[in-house]
Amino acid sequence: MLDQSEIDALLAAVASEAAAPPTDAPGGAPTATAVQAQTAPLRGDVSGYDFKRPERVSKDHIRALAAIHDGFARNFGATLSGSLRTIIEVRVVGVEQLTYSEFIHSLPNPTCFVIVQAPPLEGQMCVELSPLIVYPIIDRLLGGSNSDMFIPQRPLTAIEWRLIRRLINRALEHLSEVWRNLVEAKFDVVETESNPQLVHIVAPTEVVVFITFEIRMGQCAGTMSICIPFNTIESVLSKLATQSWFGYARKGATEQQRQRILRNLSKSKVQLTAYLGRAHVNVSELRTLRPGDIIPLEKPVTKDLIIQIEGRNKYGARAGQFRGRRAVRITRLADIDEVL
Repeated sequence: MLDQSEIDALLAAVASEAAAPPTDAPGGAPTATAVQAQTAPLRGDVSGYDFKRPERVSKDHIRALAAIHDGFARNFGATLSGSLRTIIEVRVVGVEQLTYSEFIHSLPNPTCFVIVQAPPLEGQMCVELSPLIVYPIIDRLLGGSNSDMFIPQRPLTAIEWRLIRRLINRALEHLSEVWRNLVEAKFDVVETESNPQLVHIVAPTEVVVFITFEIRMGQCAGTMSICIPFNTIESVLSKLATQSWFGYARKGATEQQRQRILRNLSKSKVQLTAYLGRAHVNVSELRTLRPGDIIPLEKPVTKDLIIQIEGRNKYGARAGQFRGRRAVRITRLADIDEVL
């Protein structure tokens, strides 16, 4: 035990050593303090490297992947909102790289785990949906209210898999769309599993890109994860560079393309129908009709005829004759809901 005077003496000694300039040891050898002072400026150029988690994907590639899947999150959120008839928010939480074993051990068991392939990309990928949002979605699809719902700790049943499979297929369609700027790949489901520990698409030490989304539906929220092995995206990494990413984005049509589209459209044939008017008759009158009988129409002679193109109101016109043939002269644009 030290008393206060001894503690003060120790603090004073430490302060005097810190303030003293480094001196050379006998024989001209620099002291440890002097060596540290000489090498300190070089430490800014040294960064740590973890051999267990090698960084094979650069930060530029990570940012590009985040931008791509941010568009996927918006599209998928709109699709879920339309399917579930409620507001669904989907956003990218993070994009990082880690080993496959770390990814698997971070997932709950049981969960909604899907193995995906996307030819011509090599290998397979994984999509995982947290039970915290899967069961509220199923409850919503079956007419529930999602209020204070109990999340069961069990695998999905065959019927529940059937319902979730539809939403997963729509998510993969949106993934195919956003990846089309990089490669013409079509994402398809290979297999479903409830225990992620049983799935080994790559070696445990293989580097994977781990993309996390948050799905929020009212008071319920959960995560969706996409695991992409490095060997799967290695062939498209050059297109993911920030400086070249915008070069692969879709561009607007050129004037030459517009003219070609217009020429092709001008050759298209559409069905045009001119309606003279309507008349209501009963069955007995219809049975007694004979050639020469007159059916009075409900439309006055002074009103325009309605012309429909492919079943939709398009123009108003007047009936007449042109070079010995019955014809109509277009006088105006017709309203969509205008009565025939």
